Amino acid sequence: MQVSVENVVRTFGTTPALYGVSLDIKPGELVALLGPSGSGKTTLLRILAGLDFPTEGRVLFDGEDAAKLTVQERNVGLVFQNYALFRNMTVLDNIGFGLSVRPHARRPSRKEIKRRALELLDFVQLSGLEARYPSQLSGGQRQRVAFARALAIEPRVLLLDEPFGALDAKVRRDLRRWLREIHDKTGHTTVFVTHDQEEALELADRVVVMSQGKIEQIGTPDEVYDEPNSPFVFSFIGESSVLPVELKKGAVLLDGRKIGLSGEGLPDGPATLFFRPHDVAVGSDLQGGIEGIVSITRRNAGARRVELEIGPDGDRRVEIELPANYKLSISGRVVFLPKHYRIFPDTAAETATS
Repeated sequence: MQVSVENVVRTFGTTPALYGVSLDIKPGELVALLGPSGSGKTTLLRILAGLDFPTEGRVLFDGEDAAKLTVQERNVGLVFQNYALFRNMTVLDNIGFGLSVRPHARRPSRKEIKRRALELLDFVQLSGLEARYPSQLSGGQRQRVAFARALAIEPRVLLLDEPFGALDAKVRRDLRRWLREIHDKTGHTTVFVTHDQEEALELADRVVVMSQGKIEQIGTPDEVYDEPNSPFVFSFIGESSVLPVELKKGAVLLDGRKIGLSGEGLPDGPATLFFRPHDVAVGSDLQGGIEGIVSITRRNAGARRVELEIGPDGDRRVEIELPANYKLSISGRVVFLPKHYRIFPDTAAETATS
């Protein structure tokens, strides 16, 4: 199903939660709404579900105004962080619940509801657990039951609100892979809310990065990671190091000294340099390299994280990543240059990329 969000505004009293949000979701697409707390992502999901309504703007399901549809007519499958399973019902009854409460004319027979629930139980790899109660399941198993219950009603769109937030790291990783497989098999249009960037980048076809009620960027995982369009997106997606610089006739100056980066096409004046700690070249012979003094070094799996003091007073610090066997010492000197970077003028929306 095609989902279109057109200039949606949502305010609570005098407090705005969404500012003119627009978004098109293609049929069968898996889209992540990614952002920190208070960014508006859950409010947008609730509006899609029919649990809340826009103050302005509209939502279209296959071109039809969703405001004219009841929650039942929207036929949306919902999965929450806390599972929302009925404790007094067995796994089988939980999965079949959405079908059992349909109006009589649309309600399948008990035999058909049981058949479909057992089929879904097998689909989510929990065969044999139909007689158990939620309290007898692990967190990961309860979440699979919640997915099965959402799928039982054959939803037009599947909405997931922080579906793995209550689980430990290993279970989250396992269920992420499982969810992607489920999505590829069913082809449901799926929207999920998360504040976990790793989760969004691993799972989604497209990522919608939100901040303070607005959409900052929409793109594939590669696009939002490799081509962030604002300081917020660069800082929020992946790890970043930041240095204040000066732009002058296409040159980039740090502490009044020209460094080997280009600010071509950007206005003169103060700016901020962003780069990924792992994406740097290191060597004393680098032309226009940035010099730093090692203040902290620590092992990080197969690499070494190094914190450098930059500038004559050492008042700015950045992190770079080096091979684990790279030889250095505290107070030692390191010269580096970002291989890929973004420069954001402090007073302009334009950026430089390399």
